[in-house]
Parts: sequence; C-alpha cells; structure tokens
Amino acid sequence: MTSAGRFLTFEGCEGCGKSTQITSTLAWLRSAKLTVHEVREPGGTPVGEVIRHLLKHDPVGQSMTAETELLLFAASRAELVRQTILPALTRGDWIIADRFHDSTTVFQGNARGLPMEEVSFINRYAIAQREPDLTLVLDLDPAEARSRALRRPRPAGQKDRLEDLDLGFYQKVAEGYRALAQREPKRVKLIDASGSREQTFAMIQKELRHAFSSLPR
Repeated sequence: MTSAGRFLTFEGCEGCGKSTQITSTLAWLRSAKLTVHEVREPGGTPVGEVIRHLLKHDPVGQSMTAETELLLFAASRAELVRQTILPALTRGDWIIADRFHDSTTVFQGNARGLPMEEVSFINRYAIAQREPDLTLVLDLDPAEARSRALRRPRPAGQKDRLEDLDLGFYQKVAEGYRALAQREPKRVKLIDASGSREQTFAMIQKELRHAFSSLPR
C-alpha cells in the first residue's frame, strides 16, 4: 500500500528568500531518496501560468479589483490542486509549494481588506479542503524584504504588480502571517529569515525533522 505523500508550503513577503530556501530544501529531501515536486502559485499548470501573467505582469491587470484578484488566485489554485497536487500526494510523493492558500488569506484578506469569511470559503473550495501538512513562513522585516524584492533583476521593461506594492501593504502582510502562526501554531511555523542563508536553512531543517520523523537527522 502506498503511503500518503507530504505537502509543504513556503510563505512570506516578496523578497524574504523563499526561492533560495526552497532550492535548498528540495536538494536535501531528494538526497534522502524522496520524490519531491516543486510547484508555485499562482501558476504551476498551463492554465495557472496564464493567470499568473495576468495577475503579475499584464498591463490589462493593473487596475483589477481586489475581488477579481481573489477569484483569479483561487482559479489558479483549484487547477493546481486537482491536476498536480492531489495526484502526487496519492502516489506518495512530496510537494513543496512556493505559496498556497495562506497567501490569499494574508494578501487579499488582511492586506486588501476583503471579508475574511468570504476569503476562507473560497479558499476551502479551491484547495478541495486539502490543507498543507506544514507551512513555513519566512519572517523578515517588511522594509528589508521589499528592498530585496526591488533589487532583484527583471526582464527589461517588465513590471510586477504584486512586488511593486507599497511598504504599508507589506507591513499588513507581515502582520497577517504572524497572526496566522498564532492561530494555527501546529501547522504554521515562523522562521526568522534575518540571518544568513545557512542559519535560515538550519531552522527549516529543524522544523522539518520535528514534523516528520522519517527525515535524516
């Protein structure tokens, strides 16, 4: 009988170092002979990648309403869950997601100010009620995170609607993640991302070993 897979998500402000830590985590888990798939949100499927471009880069999307943004994220997520995540978990594989439904709770709920009960209802439907097994939030001062995000290289002339939001928005995002960790302490773990890459990864390994006894010590 195939054992159930594991579902890990990484969250945080833009510029917090998620991509770097996901790369290290993938290499570590694969060195333990685990089958691990990396997905990202929005995106991860052909439909999702089209939605990602609209949400982040297409000039047409610059003036979209918060409600439209919420539903587009949910549509991309619903496709990713049903086409990729659930089949992989059923096979016993592991999934690492660069963002998942907690991003919507924090960005569209806390920061955009949409009614949280409506955000929660849409989230539950999009994820087919499959919560992550563990969510790691890279916690970094919003001003530092935003500064890092704005320094990242981009294709010439390309704008990123989400990365270019102001500092006040990202302060609300950081506060939302911290509140989420308080509400769901078993699933959501804050990782101090203010130190070196190595220090941050050591904390991630500690949380993963604590959550999953099968991982190498």
